[in-house]
Amino acid sequence: MARRLSVFVQPLSMDEGRKLQRISRSLKDAVRLRRAIVVLMSGQGQVVRDIASLMQVSEDYVRNVIHAFNERGFAALDPKWRGTPEDDR
Repeated sequence: MARRLSVFVQPLSMDEGRKLQRISRSLKDAVRLRRAIVVLMSGQGQVVRDIASLMQVSEDYVRNVIHAFNERGFAALDPKWRGTPEDDR
């Protein structure tokens, strides 16, 4: 079986990193929180497999969040955004 290449978010600016940290400290919206943590961990160099394991989500979920953030920026953290049906399992 072929090994999948690791996916990472685009390089984050200091402001983007701070904004993600603020979001990750608020517990108001679980979906937005989970997505922000995935992006933040990827921005810190964590690989998809490790993020999925720590967050107890699928590797596909992590990849989808990372790709969405790279394409849409912070709008991809919004719970109203839907990429695939498994996004919020």
